Amino acid sequence: MKYLTFILKTAFEDFRRNKIRTFLTSLGILIGVASVVLLISFGLGLKQYIKNQFESLGTNLVIVLPGKILSGGNFRGGSSALGGVKFDERDVARLKKVSQVTYVVPIFSKSVSLSAGKKTEVSDLFATTADMFAIRNLTIDKGRLFKKTDVEKRTKVAVIGPKIAQKIFGSVGTALGRTVQIEGQAFRVIGILDSKGGGGFGGPDFDSFTYVPYKSAYSFNPDKNFIGIYIKVANEKAVNVAKARISDSLLSRYGEDDFSVIEQTEILNAVSSIFSVLNSILVLIGAISLIVGGIGIMNIMYVSVVERTREIGIRRAIGATSRDILAQFLAESVLLSLVGGASGVALSFLIVLLIQKVFPAYIDLTSVLIAFGVSSLIGIIFGVFPARKAANLSPIDAIRYE
Repeated sequence: MKYLTFILKTAFEDFRRNKIRTFLTSLGILIGVASVVLLISFGLGLKQYIKNQFESLGTNLVIVLPGKILSGGNFRGGSSALGGVKFDERDVARLKKVSQVTYVVPIFSKSVSLSAGKKTEVSDLFATTADMFAIRNLTIDKGRLFKKTDVEKRTKVAVIGPKIAQKIFGSVGTALGRTVQIEGQAFRVIGILDSKGGGGFGGPDFDSFTYVPYKSAYSFNPDKNFIGIYIKVANEKAVNVAKARISDSLLSRYGEDDFSVIEQTEILNAVSSIFSVLNSILVLIGAISLIVGGIGIMNIMYVSVVERTREIGIRRAIGATSRDILAQFLAESVLLSLVGGASGVALSFLIVLLIQKVFPAYIDLTSVLIAFGVSSLIGIIFGVFPARKAANLSPIDAIRYE
């Protein structure tokens, strides 16, 4: 115990004598550890956020999309993921006849300009049915949601998010009953939705969405096609059977399998696969930062060996062994790494706390433990060579060193 105390005391005395050098040396590890922890935190936070959004829709939701979206459980790229069949009202009518299906909700979406008076804002428009609100768990704050009769009568009404209401009308309270121009066409605001959040770091801003009856939006959608169809199945157990029947129904009309019938778990698995690859890349980037920091420690430790050559010689002359010298310099290297690692973790916690309101990041305990473990390993790996050089110095030559 006394031996360990002596080593630590000597190490901290050297750090105290060289405060600036100690800080700059630890800075490389600090940046590396903070990079690893933050990148993993951002990746995990975004993954959890997307997962929560999908899970909020329920495990009995089936999404029908044009083109082949998934292949082998992963999202497909290229032309095969684009195009596909063009869904219309006849598909909606056919799918409503499929057993075990409770809701069939067609969707047309595009980015539009909303204006009222001198204010103009961009919003994502969703032209759909009244059942969309139930499927997406959207609730009203003020006013009402549009109804089936609004769809059939092609009523020019709109339900908007609280953020777009604030931007266009100045406040949520004054938006209800007002007229908003959507791409130059007048719609009456009949409802303001409860806040759903989103919008951080380029994500979907749910509070800026605009919903209108799909038949009222045919002027924006002259082909009367839908970009997708949401289908709610009676229960989770019936999903596979319903998917097969939905596919059969569409195949009987189009004669080609150029569409996708996807359930929530498939999307979540594909998203998880993407984030697994992303996390691996992020960890690799962070690892490069740590290696650079380790090289910095090794260089400084070599400088320290040169500066303390006479000290090493004197300690050897009064009885210190090569192993004692090795342990001393190795301990200093590891301590430098741990100080940098602890500072990096602390900085990561601070940054995550500051950005949590706009981005769903969170610190994962595993990444913290890995960061400390890697810091120690970096200290050992990059400290062993300078430590061995110090241990192998000839006591006589070291004492004579000027």
